[in-house]
Amino acid sequence: MMNSKCFLCIFLLAIGCIYSARADVIHLNADTFTDKVKEKDTLWFVRFCVPWCKHCKKIDSLWDEFGKAVEGEDSVEIAQVDCSTSKPVCSKVDIHSYPTFKLFYNGEEYEKYTGPRDVESLKAYVEGKAEKLARGELENERALL
Repeated sequence: MMNSKCFLCIFLLAIGCIYSARADVIHLNADTFTDKVKEKDTLWFVRFCVPWCKHCKKIDSLWDEFGKAVEGEDSVEIAQVDCSTSKPVCSKVDIHSYPTFKLFYNGEEYEKYTGPRDVESLKAYVEGKAEKLARGELENERALL
């Protein structure tokens, strides 16, 4: 028979595992979006989705896995916005289909991502942009757009 201390330890361990699985993707909303994507020298790669979208549901676990894969990257944050509860944000950044992936830098939309939807491709994309940021090339590239 399990005593209450063992049960509590197992319960807390389970909660910790659940939390850490989700901690790598930051959930943004109307109150947090603008301030977060303005963080200096940080790339924000954001997935815009809605809970009823079958394509969004299909990519949920992939997005979490991707968030974990780039966890150590100092200049990159992975986030998502639920457009069903944060409509003003999604309207402001011109979201019309789900899921939509956009990269933000210094508070501005940098570009929309339209590449492959697998962890390796997403990771290569953000790491490539982070390298350009580190070399000071990202702002020059933005000026050309």
